[in-house]
Amino acid sequence: MLIKKFRGWEIPESRATPETVFLNRRKILAGAGLIGGSVLMSGSGLFSGRAHAADEDPSAGLYPVPRNEAYTIEREVTPEDVNSTYNNFYEFGSHKRIYKDAQVLKIRPWEVKIDGLVEEEKTVGIDDILKQMPLEERLYRHRCVEAWSMTIPWSGFPLKALVDFARPLGSAKYVRLETFHDPDMASGQRQSWYPWPYVEGVTMAEATNDLAFMVTGAYGKSLAKQFGAPLRLALPWKYGFKSIKSIVRISFTEERPKSFWEAVQAREYGFWANVNPAVPHPRWAQSTERVLGTDNRIPTVIYNGYGEQVADLYKDLQDERLFM
Repeated sequence: MLIKKFRGWEIPESRATPETVFLNRRKILAGAGLIGGSVLMSGSGLFSGRAHAADEDPSAGLYPVPRNEAYTIEREVTPEDVNSTYNNFYEFGSHKRIYKDAQVLKIRPWEVKIDGLVEEEKTVGIDDILKQMPLEERLYRHRCVEAWSMTIPWSGFPLKALVDFARPLGSAKYVRLETFHDPDMASGQRQSWYPWPYVEGVTMAEATNDLAFMVTGAYGKSLAKQFGAPLRLALPWKYGFKSIKSIVRISFTEERPKSFWEAVQAREYGFWANVNPAVPHPRWAQSTERVLGTDNRIPTVIYNGYGEQVADLYKDLQDERLFM
């Protein structure tokens, strides 16, 4: 008798939304003239103004993309109307209802510079990148350092695919990622006490791990502006501030990058930022998390439940501050 043992991120197939249902919902919306307009369907009804207008995003027709059933979750997906209206995006301010302010983000034209220790430096338009990448949907947990969490159907492609596209040299040890810098557009970037632009970094081993994911869409649509359109990172085993938004530059380097929040307050926010319930933030505990869209507080799990896939990345780094 064959008994299937589910991996840490998996759920039984019976609990996942069937692909036919998901695609039929998309067709219904299109037939009603709702997709691409100012009114969009959320998990709990109609809402307006909370997602970007698809008519300014030529990639909108690429979605929904096929779901990769290897990446599923044991929790309910956070409703879109909850998830899309409770966001961190410091480029537009420090409050959670940032989605309205983020709508001024201009997502076309959008270019990504690839430089540093690569065979050939290049600047590529986001739509040209999308044409060359294997788009898929993954269900991921997301754990914020502020002790709240969500689950979300991200669309995009493995970061490893972009690393292969960049053709880094063997001397490259880290990947440095940088967001846009435009204080005229993004009011939060006028706050001079922050070290703009937002920068994050990962090791080459982390960047090529199967879980590292470049996000270009969510909830079966191209990415809403408040989520970090048109290109952001998702590292589900790390605290959310590592998942940099609205990326314009990817550099390969021998030196470890200094991340945005590390530069702001290194005592509270380190380079690694792996999730660990036993390691508190200097100002609050990390043992539990508030699940967005519910009244539930649940125990936090080390590496956010992805330890089976990533723990080996850190086995020889005992002297590093891996969890904050």
